[in-house]
Order: sequence, then C-alpha cells, then structure tokens
Amino acid sequence: MLDSKVAVIKIGSNVLTQSNGIPDLDRMAHLVAQIQGLIAKGKKIVLVSSGAVAFGRESIALPEKLNPVFKKQIWAATGQIKLINQYQDLFGKLGQPVAQILVTKEDFRDRKHFLNMKNCLEALLQQGILPIVNENDTVTITELMFTDNDELASLTAAMLNADTLLLLTNVDGIFTGPPYEPDSELIERVSSSMPEMTQYISATKSSFGRGGMLTKYAMAKKSADLGIQVIIANGKKEGVLEEFAKKSLRCTWFEPKKVKQAAKKWLAHGAQYYKGEVFINEGAKSSLSSSVIRSLLPVGIIRIEGEFSKGDILLVRDENGRKLGLGRAEYSSKLALERIGLKNQKALIHYDYLYLFDHE
Repeated sequence: MLDSKVAVIKIGSNVLTQSNGIPDLDRMAHLVAQIQGLIAKGKKIVLVSSGAVAFGRESIALPEKLNPVFKKQIWAATGQIKLINQYQDLFGKLGQPVAQILVTKEDFRDRKHFLNMKNCLEALLQQGILPIVNENDTVTITELMFTDNDELASLTAAMLNADTLLLLTNVDGIFTGPPYEPDSELIERVSSSMPEMTQYISATKSSFGRGGMLTKYAMAKKSADLGIQVIIANGKKEGVLEEFAKKSLRCTWFEPKKVKQAAKKWLAHGAQYYKGEVFINEGAKSSLSSSVIRSLLPVGIIRIEGEFSKGDILLVRDENGRKLGLGRAEYSSKLALERIGLKNQKALIHYDYLYLFDHE
C-alpha cells in the first residue's frame, strides 16, 4: 500500500444500513470520526456516500403499487436531506465543515462542465471543506444513471487526480470464491500483470445497493490503470480507516500503473459518452501504437460515423471495427468529413487528448 495525499472514499449503502434496511447511525458516526482523523493528518478527502434511498425508505411509507422508479426518486429526494443533515451534524460536532455535491453522468460528459466541477471540488478542499458527493437520483433516468456509486467514485478520483480510491463495502475485499465460504481466500494484491479474476467474483448485488463486486472490480482495474491505487475493504470493520492510515488494513489492494495525464483520465471514462466513431487504416493504427507520440491525422481516416462538434468524445476503431481508444475532437464532423484521407491537415485528435486501450 502506498502513501496517500488525496483520497476519494466511497461508503456503500450496505455499510450505512443494518440488515433490516434501517440506517446504521453508529457505523456512520464511527466512520465520520475516522475521516476527520485522516483530514487532521493533512490528507485531502472527498467522500462519495450512498445511503439516501435507505434514509428515505425509513422515513416515508409509500404504497406497494407505486411505480418503482417513482418510489426510488421520492426516497432519494427525501432521504438525501436526512443523509446530508446527518453528516453535517456528525462532522459539525468535530468542527469539520461539509459541502454537498449532487451530480449526474451528464456532468462528466462535457469537458468544460467537467472542469467546472473539478474546480469547485478543488476550491472546497483548499478551504478545508469536505465535499460529500452523491448521484442526483431524483433527475436521472436509467440510461444516464451511474452503474452505481463505485463508478461515480472512480470518475471523481480520476477528475481530482487523487492518488487513492477507497471503496468501503461489507466484505474485506475480493475472495477466490463466495466470501462466506470457509475455503475462500482473500486476494490481497492485484497487480497489472495478473490475469482477469472475474471468475472468482460473485455477481450477486447487495440488498440496498445497485452494484456488486463485479462492478467494483471493473472500476478498480480502470482506476489502477490510470495510476490510482485502489483499496476494497470492509467498512463495517472497527477502525478500518485507522488501519488504512497505518497501512495494516486487511483488504484487496490494486497496484497502480504509471499515472496518466489528467485529460486522458477524463477520456478513459468516456466509453459511454462518445458522439462519433472514427475508422482508421493500418498505417494510422501502427503510427498511434508506436513508441513515438503521434496525433490522429485525417490522412489515416477511412470513414466517420455520427455527428459531433469540437470537444466531443470520439471512439477510434481500426478497419475491422476493433476498438482502439477514445479521443477528443479538435473540430466538427462536417469539417472532418471534408478532410478524410487528405494530407497536410490539422489533427482530428491531438495526442494530448487521445487515450488508447491497453487491450479491448
């Protein structure tokens, strides 16, 4: 485990709720005290917290026949107030100011909007205010929802150039089988050279959360590939964050690769946001994958699909349709179509805004 200066801590709904679905206020207070301990040591912390729906469900009784989407929106809207008030009260007793940030996936799609959000979070941290981030469940519809708060936490860690992403769940990490089986062993370290481990992971989801361990693994791998160390640990455990600070925590640790540029971190999470597709020839493909850093020029483009504007995310494919990476358009699809195959043209994707997949 490496030292940490800027950490995103995600607390899952299964950590903040008891087995009967009632919010676990003692657990919440215990974690708040430990987060405050990390801040007191000089660490910058951003908290991504689930639990709004559980808080809403506890206080608002709704008819059984009500549309499930409406139920979720009502519980999220009412519960978010209770959740943030609870945090404000607990942190307030320790003299720690907090701020609420509610986001949707759309906020990460546009580079300008993304940078505005990044600047806001950084300003809060500079003033010693703890940002508490959650998805704005009341306005999101299925297609625009985060897979769950693990994805939101992963995006937030990439946005802030955090060195650590800590995912707190109700088990110690990833096991070689179902965690409750005595033969299952905890996988304590995942290095970038290790083979895929999805065969070990139970696909079951928690009762109160939207995602499962498979989501955590996928998001952890992506973050580690971007140079962020990721820890999956048990938030129900006493002193979990104290042990993290001492580097004695029983957990699954994902070893980070070399840190990627900030813009490439944004692009790495853009697989669902791209507006157009660019198909390139073999010459351009070998040029992009060479050790020399190169931009994508129109001369290497075979065809373009979709309409896009300057600043939109593009998916790059080879002649056979294989996904190669993601990039930011330097100009519109209208101009790009006019320049396909032509030499001496401005790059459609500058290398600073090109993220190539390791394997796809």
